[in-house]
Amino acid sequence: MNDIIKKYQLGLAEHFQAANAFTFWKGRVSLYAILKSLDVGEGDEIILPGYTCVMDVNPIKYLGAKPVYVDIEPDTFNINVDLLEGKITPNTKVIIAQHTYGYVCDMDGILEIAARKGVTVIEDCCLCVGSTFKGKLAGTFGKAAYFSGQWNKPFTTGLGGIVTTSDEELAVVLAELCEKELCQPSAKEVFMLFAQLAVYRAFIYPRTTALAQSLFRWLTKKGIVVGSSSTAEFVPEMAPDFFKAMSSVQARSGVAQLKKLNKNIAHRRAMANLYDEMLTAKGWTPRQYDKSVMDPVMVRYPVRINEKQEALAQAASAGVELGSWFECPLHPIETPLQAYDYTPGQCPEAEKASLEVVNLPLHPRAIKKTVAKTVDFITNFTQPS
Repeated sequence: MNDIIKKYQLGLAEHFQAANAFTFWKGRVSLYAILKSLDVGEGDEIILPGYTCVMDVNPIKYLGAKPVYVDIEPDTFNINVDLLEGKITPNTKVIIAQHTYGYVCDMDGILEIAARKGVTVIEDCCLCVGSTFKGKLAGTFGKAAYFSGQWNKPFTTGLGGIVTTSDEELAVVLAELCEKELCQPSAKEVFMLFAQLAVYRAFIYPRTTALAQSLFRWLTKKGIVVGSSSTAEFVPEMAPDFFKAMSSVQARSGVAQLKKLNKNIAHRRAMANLYDEMLTAKGWTPRQYDKSVMDPVMVRYPVRINEKQEALAQAASAGVELGSWFECPLHPIETPLQAYDYTPGQCPEAEKASLEVVNLPLHPRAIKKTVAKTVDFITNFTQPS
């Protein structure tokens, strides 16, 4: 491991209030590392929300375990804790507490059930950096947490995965696993990612994002750029080079991003509050969450609308950055649900949210003018009653 990666890992551990941090090529590789270090395998069941990305499910399937989906509650899109205990069986080994959009799960409820049932809790912080629950930082509740540095996450290294843990026994196993099994990214992959980072920082702004995303997806399919997902990852079969280490290019970018992270978090809070105010002024319902227990830092601002597909189709030409998370219970829409043990109708609240929710930009390049333009656009549509 080179010095810049060590420096990044030390900075991550300090920022996320953990004793140890590990880095990987992608966020899903981080989840795989945790699960494998917990000896997850054939016959084990892993609980997660039925409103997630299929790339979170792949590591479970790669290890021969079974994903078990819990429906969400409609305001925060997180696991409905009232439904959690009914999903636990003698084969349940891990609960993944996914903090969706930046809203923190009911960690009191999850941890109480997990402790009583003897189940390990890990936190999915890929959409959540800086949020707190009862004053405690998300990512510090479970045995471990994992994060993503992918393009549209709270802070980006182009691609990138992070594991944090203060459990020393788990940290030893993780370190041994990385030492023995991590492969290195190719020189071509590193160069392509470096070039993409340069383009992203020079040219990608809210008014250009929709068109850039369409081009990026096309280039990814052609193998011209390094994408966060490939078509091969829509089947639950692990590629030989899946368990891949972080590159020094990502780590160097990460060190720079960490220096700006507190400012980034403050910006997201301010812009989310501005969305609350401007949506309310238009007669719309803003974010709904329990302010007495949660202080969320949102990766993007979720809004329910009746005309989701129409809005997405019109956004690019209107110069508006509009996200489609999540298009189905196991995002994206191309996911073959049955291959991932999901049966339509299994999580009705998640399926309803998939049909209604779009998300609005909060990243550092989304300023007050962006928020006003986005609110003007989105309120041309209608909210579900």
